[in-house]
Amino acid sequence: MTNDKKNKHMTQQDRIEIQECLSKGMTFKDIGARLGKSATTISREVKLHLKPHTNSFVRTNDLCPKLLKAPFVCNGCEKRSRSSCSYQRQVYEAKTAQAEYEEVLVESRTGVALNREEFYKTEEVISEAVRNGQHIYHAAVANNIPVSLASIYRYIHKGYYSVSLLDLPRAVKFKPRNTKHPDTIPSWAREGRRFEDFLQYMEDHQDPPLVQLDTVIGRVGGKVIMTIHFVNSDFMIGLLLENKSAVEVSEKIRHLKSVLHKAGFSFGEIIPVILTDNGGEFSNVHAFESDLNGNVESALFFCEPRSPEEKPEIEKNHTMFRDIVPKGTSFDNFTQDTVNLIFSHVNAVKRKQFNGKSAYDMFSFYYSAELASAFGISYISANEVIQSPKLLTKSFSQ
Repeated sequence: MTNDKKNKHMTQQDRIEIQECLSKGMTFKDIGARLGKSATTISREVKLHLKPHTNSFVRTNDLCPKLLKAPFVCNGCEKRSRSSCSYQRQVYEAKTAQAEYEEVLVESRTGVALNREEFYKTEEVISEAVRNGQHIYHAAVANNIPVSLASIYRYIHKGYYSVSLLDLPRAVKFKPRNTKHPDTIPSWAREGRRFEDFLQYMEDHQDPPLVQLDTVIGRVGGKVIMTIHFVNSDFMIGLLLENKSAVEVSEKIRHLKSVLHKAGFSFGEIIPVILTDNGGEFSNVHAFESDLNGNVESALFFCEPRSPEEKPEIEKNHTMFRDIVPKGTSFDNFTQDTVNLIFSHVNAVKRKQFNGKSAYDMFSFYYSAELASAFGISYISANEVIQSPKLLTKSFSQ
């Protein structure tokens, strides 16, 4: 009897069966026998479409050692939904796999044919965007470029465009992180506010909106910028500090609460949970947790010492700030208006994880454009985004 499934494309039902079999802990060989396909075909299908999966139990960037061998996913693992496993996870989902397959199938059969005029028009748009410091994904989405991201990168790599890899924001590797981060938060302030307390709080309160804090330094001994990052939207603002001290930070936070109150907003409702590192500038916990009348309105928690991976979202978003303000740049000539301008452009960049929406778009959806304005952030149209030091040059020349 011939196998009518041999050499045939995977169907949606095949993928549903694969997901169900993986959940039952079946091997690739057994799954292949059930579907009339080889174990290699099943293995290739799973590895091609496996996706990262995270929840509040994940506490490290390390991948679970079990995922280095078949079946490469957590579908059938008994620890998948337990807090006892803190590793990064990955799963196979039939619905996602089918959607990816259909997308590739359409692209492979239709393609995008560019004539000479269309190619040079696309090249002009992308190259100009890159010279303005825009990211490739942002430029492609903002201008409806009819070419895949892979093709754009390939054209740049092959020298077809007038910009090179060195013009791209991420082409040059970052320098190794300075891992010296002394724990300067007093033990009494950390009591009940440790990272383990944070995880329990998030679980007990069904994952309320989270904000992460950090500081970026310009000239050593000069002005500092405290960054406030809304995790659900990647929206980030900055407060210019005269120095990196708890007194200065406390004053700026109280001023921010006053500004929001006058605009009709409540700091505690917008920022109910705060996660930050162990920098001494955050040691005045009452300035963060209490409103202007001394009533508790927010919960502040600290990461473990020297553990930036516990707040990866703000760490990643800092790279976009550094596109405009490279490390070593002094902030001494900055004003709060300068900082607001920088983050207005950062928040206007199109994000792949939001399907082409910007952080400003997402924040306005979750909250409102009026709140963004209260934070000092303005709307920047996609074609006006400048994601490079040119923004500072243009700002200071006006």
